[in-house]
Amino acid sequence: MVEARTRSKAPVRNPVLRRLFSNRLALVGGVILALLALGAVFAPWLSPYSPTQTNFTALQQPPSSQHLLGTDELGRDILSRILYGARVSLVAGLVSVSLALVLGGIIGLVAGFYGGWLDNLLMRLTDAMLAFPFLVLAIALAAVLGPSLQNTLLAIGIVTTPVFARLVRGQTLAERPREYVQAALALGVGDGRMLLRHLLPNILGPLIVQVSLSTAAAVLAEATLSFLGLGIQPPTPSWGSMLNAARGYLAYAPWMAIFPGLAIFLAVLAFNLIGDGLRDALDPRLKR
Repeated sequence: MVEARTRSKAPVRNPVLRRLFSNRLALVGGVILALLALGAVFAPWLSPYSPTQTNFTALQQPPSSQHLLGTDELGRDILSRILYGARVSLVAGLVSVSLALVLGGIIGLVAGFYGGWLDNLLMRLTDAMLAFPFLVLAIALAAVLGPSLQNTLLAIGIVTTPVFARLVRGQTLAERPREYVQAALALGVGDGRMLLRHLLPNILGPLIVQVSLSTAAAVLAEATLSFLGLGIQPPTPSWGSMLNAARGYLAYAPWMAIFPGLAIFLAVLAFNLIGDGLRDALDPRLKR
């Protein structure tokens, strides 16, 4: 019994996890993100009403025991729509950033490892994309591709790619002269194996941090595109489209905008807190 208690109180041995778990703000972000993820996954069971069902006898009702967060201009339950909208926002953030991570990772690894004219070509193309503001480029691509969830994910993924390309290239250039890389090259290790088995695992730390921070930006970008009518289309619920619908009712139905806006705020805050915690945990020199 004593031995069991001793084991349960054993400290976390991994220094990275220990620093991460000791960061209270990162834990707060993790809890918020976990609640949002659970709400999105279990939305069919947690939602008290259908997110698309209209009820003209309950138009713009304030929060009450029947509708905890009130109803919108068509009598739809706002809580149900926020829970289902979490699916769109989280999927948009994770999928688009995963796409950017793969594309940017390939570009950065190739540019940093081979250098020369290939590096110059890839980085000039990256610089050209970075010259445009993030949201402006995302809006332009979404407008060209057409309004849909798939096109929104593609547009956000493309405009996020240069961030990862630059980061991976810089980390690759820093690792390229190290002894383990030179030793592997001397032993005749192939380029593909060198990039994937040797270089990539040693630059994962900064990538993980950037993934969390870029996901926050992607969630905000998806909400912006949906607000402008370039994202997922009604009646599918989206936090951004809910804000757009609430614009004309702010004076006498403010709950229609408050709760979707709060959901966006919490999602972005959670990813940013986790990103800051991961940065401090992976690089203790930045910890105050």
